[in-house]
Amino acid sequence: MTDPTPSGLRFAVVGAGMAGILAAIKLQERGERYTVFEKAGRIGGTWRENRYPGLTCDVPAHAYTFSFAPYPEWSALYATGPEIQRYFEGLVDRYGIGPAIRFNAEVTGLDWDETGHTWTLTLAGGERQVFDVVIVASGVLHHPRLPEIEGLDSFAGPAFHTARWNDDAPIAGARVGLIGSGSTGIQIVTAINKQVDRLVHFQRSPQWIMPVPYHTYSDEDRAAFRADPALIDAIRFSDEYMGNVRRFTRAIMDIDGPDMKQVEDICREHFETSLPEGELKEKLRPNYRAACKRLIYSWCYYQEVQHPAVHVETGRIARVEPQGVRMADGTLHELDTLILATGFQADRFIRPAGVTGQGGLTLDQFWARRPTAHYAVTLPGFPNFFMLNGPTGPVGNFSLIDIAERQWDYIDQLVDLIRRGGARSVAPSVAAHADYEERRIAAARRTIFGSGCTSWYLDDEGVPASWPWSYDDFADAMSRPRLEEYDLFGGQVPA
Repeated sequence: MTDPTPSGLRFAVVGAGMAGILAAIKLQERGERYTVFEKAGRIGGTWRENRYPGLTCDVPAHAYTFSFAPYPEWSALYATGPEIQRYFEGLVDRYGIGPAIRFNAEVTGLDWDETGHTWTLTLAGGERQVFDVVIVASGVLHHPRLPEIEGLDSFAGPAFHTARWNDDAPIAGARVGLIGSGSTGIQIVTAINKQVDRLVHFQRSPQWIMPVPYHTYSDEDRAAFRADPALIDAIRFSDEYMGNVRRFTRAIMDIDGPDMKQVEDICREHFETSLPEGELKEKLRPNYRAACKRLIYSWCYYQEVQHPAVHVETGRIARVEPQGVRMADGTLHELDTLILATGFQADRFIRPAGVTGQGGLTLDQFWARRPTAHYAVTLPGFPNFFMLNGPTGPVGNFSLIDIAERQWDYIDQLVDLIRRGGARSVAPSVAAHADYEERRIAAARRTIFGSGCTSWYLDDEGVPASWPWSYDDFADAMSRPRLEEYDLFGGQVPA
């Protein structure tokens, strides 16, 4: 159990999205000294930056909340992006963390002082501050990835990434092109298909769709949730939801076992029974195993993609021209608006900020082969540097809020070593992390993510950049750090 007494340590939190808000609330509750640095003008992270039509979290709304902050106001089983943004904004006010957040404060550098056991943090404007502990809550999916297509800049109409949504772009009654068929692309199809004159959905590879139920919550439902929070707990901690999470993570590990067979059977039956035989069905038939890519959870995609305004284009794009998109076979799709649902650079994390740790080791050097962190949280050579939802963490169709809360418990126990004076700084040993990473890579190659598809889950060597074991394994790992895997530096916390 950690010491509840304020330590006098100085904490820097990088990012005011979901994970940064969590860190701030936890530090505020302890009475710690902390500052949150947010590069944008308001909180929210991915829910601030993404505003595209149809934006919905694919985790049930009541499960996508902090365990200590249930929310009775959700409008439906699955929450929209604006609702989630409001939830986080409300928590900032409720827990009084707003004064500690510095907006428009992009962190460009972090440099470790081995003598003082401190980090010097540098902002884009050149300002510097010194901290004892750094919490990296920068998120994963915040650097848009633009497709390398000849002539993209020549398009005469609006062309933009979904995370940079253009509210002035013609949609209603317009000819719209949509490149990308991951979760974002699928959600946009279901949201705008009835508004456009024509929607050309450029698809490189089709997706497996996991059918899910959907229903709205009535005023009476919300009143009941307000009156009895146990009704919320019955949903978010239910055997059904947690059972699905555990089934999914077991399936990832045992790709020929009964859990994966159940996942594949559900997706395959949904595909076969939802689409009529014909050209569209064959365009949407995946040629890889379900869950190799991130599963798409949808209650309506197969219905909505059959709308007569939607054309699924599976040919190769040759180039973009001022009038539209030219295919390799010579076909020109004339367009008014071009939307790029092409994902994010999933290997950036806190970068491009420059981070320099012990002995002048930079984060770019440490991550030269692939981003990695010890149990997705700590890095050898970078003391008192802790990541929430860092590299090699669990990914999939479950709540990253839950993952971040478990990681915070792990971090807090390590920080408590410093609070109690047992060390001035702490980092995993090189040997311990090398052993972890060797085991992780070997296990990751055997997961469904490594079974033969292209995916943002894979690193440059084709290794799944994720936690390859079960949900319960992760929960167990986060319950208590293995202190024998850590190097402790110094033995007296400064006053």
